[in-house]
Amino acid sequence: MDDHLLQAEKSYAPHIALFAVQVFFGTATVLGKFALLAFPPYALVGFRVGGAALAFYVLQRFRGSLALDNRRDYLRFAFLAFFGVALNQLLFFKGLSLTTAVNTSLIAVTIPIFTILISVLIGSDSFSWRKVAGIILAAFGVIYLIDPTKASFGSQTTQGDILIVLNSLCYAIYVAISKKLISHYGALKSIAWLFLYASLINVPMGIFALQEVNLSEVSLNSWLFVAGLVIFPTILAYFWNAWALSRVEPSVVAVYIYLQPLIGFLAAIFFLGEHFSVRLLISAILVFAGVFLVTRKRRNRLQ
Repeated sequence: MDDHLLQAEKSYAPHIALFAVQVFFGTATVLGKFALLAFPPYALVGFRVGGAALAFYVLQRFRGSLALDNRRDYLRFAFLAFFGVALNQLLFFKGLSLTTAVNTSLIAVTIPIFTILISVLIGSDSFSWRKVAGIILAAFGVIYLIDPTKASFGSQTTQGDILIVLNSLCYAIYVAISKKLISHYGALKSIAWLFLYASLINVPMGIFALQEVNLSEVSLNSWLFVAGLVIFPTILAYFWNAWALSRVEPSVVAVYIYLQPLIGFLAAIFFLGEHFSVRLLISAILVFAGVFLVTRKRRNRLQ
């Protein structure tokens, strides 16, 4: 009985972590909205990546060595850092500034699709029609929630839309190919190297962007919003995401992304006084059904 409970705990723990990750990522929009009032986008990226790199470096050095077993793994982590953190963050913030929030949310639907295609091609995930059906079902839930009629795909947003597509592809590449390396080295050491490499790109760009900011005039609240961005949607979210990725297939990690819009709408109901709608209920049913289809087979195998 104890062994059965232990197996159940191990099988459900990554899913609990992934749900928490979406909650943390969901806070990035709110925190970022207020932080952008005081800082330019690239400065915020520099704060997020630099702050996380410092935190993960200290934690890993406290725990043990940063050394890797294979010299080629240093290059592999550099590759992952470029796609999963550095380029991913830059494309997202730049793309968001050139397109609409609705367009961005709709394009993000492609992340799990890109992920499962890449994962199957390189052999890090298994193909099944159940996963495909689950991803499509959850995608329809998100699309229905956001309402594509509100999107404005046109010449004015084309450049931003392309950047968000590339952002989605970059994150999908990271999720699809990082599982083996993260599983070998563990979440903390892996994520430390990812952010240390990414900081070589993002921190100098952030420092350059800060030249247009008078830091003496930045309010305490603005600094608190920046701190929130570093702690919640960066340190905690990336660490738990990596931890879960080492325990479940990439397609499972990717499909949880579809929960972010639902969490955002629920937060608006509880904290901003918005009303619950039938559209939200239908979307929630579709998204959770899709997540269930993608995760069910893997959980049964672990149990």
